[in-house]
Amino acid sequence: MGAALLYGVPAPGLAETPAGAVQLSPLIPGSSDLAGLADASADEAVVLAPPGVLERDFVLAHVLRALKPGAPLTVLAPKDKGGSRLKKALERFGCEVSEDARRHHRFCYVTPPTAPKDLDIAMAAGAPRLSQSLGLWTQPGVFSWDRVDPGTARLMELLPTLSGKGADLGCGIGVLSLEALKSAKVTGLTAVDIDRRAVDCARRNLEDPRLEVLWADVRRLDGKLSGLDFVIMNPPFHDGGAEDRALGMGFIRAAAAMLAPGGVCWMVANRHLPYEAVLAEAFPKAVALKAEAGGFKVYEARK
Repeated sequence: MGAALLYGVPAPGLAETPAGAVQLSPLIPGSSDLAGLADASADEAVVLAPPGVLERDFVLAHVLRALKPGAPLTVLAPKDKGGSRLKKALERFGCEVSEDARRHHRFCYVTPPTAPKDLDIAMAAGAPRLSQSLGLWTQPGVFSWDRVDPGTARLMELLPTLSGKGADLGCGIGVLSLEALKSAKVTGLTAVDIDRRAVDCARRNLEDPRLEVLWADVRRLDGKLSGLDFVIMNPPFHDGGAEDRALGMGFIRAAAAMLAPGGVCWMVANRHLPYEAVLAEAFPKAVALKAEAGGFKVYEARK
């Protein structure tokens, strides 16, 4: 018997999760890589489709490739995050699709054809690639995958020459880490991200013996990092497409916990995010607003 596949974590009651399903979402540390699945090996699949077109079609193409002909596939997404376009996307692969709607989601029930169309095109379009503009490896679906995030760029402009051991929290493809490693005084750097795709790209982009890259949730490192001299970060504030300020607050608390006394955290945040209180709580000795312009705030916080 083949495996059941699951991509993402649908909210309770939205879709029945197959028993023993193999999790494929790159945003869940420890999940399997869908690109590594064998052809025609799975008996069923449930996919919470990501909103980006290239990312979504990449996922759907690989799942269709991995399913046995005729194996049931359920695909769902919020109506305002790509759900209204799911049926057409699946039909372009040659699938027969029935559709319904409930709880602000669209659901597509799919019978995959014996020979789906254009899978190779979608898999190539969403695959990792070396960006000519960035000069870095990247992949659709990763944060700011095709450009340097403007907040990250602002933080890079203000970073001093760093030294000692540090961490880049929410490292993405490694843009901030590259900047930090320009300093010969940096003796070690741990780059951490929850997105396996970002971690894979960062490992290709950051070939430096001082570096370690971790696929992990920054808020659940369980003391793995401690006694650091510096932390650099552009914390996320979206979860599943919705704003979640608790994410950034969790990063701030995690940064404070892993720094040695006297260690420093440099971070950038969107101007509207109210992080001042949690910064003061986590770093009671010294928090300085170093810049506020262009919709961003840059802080230096010392433990």
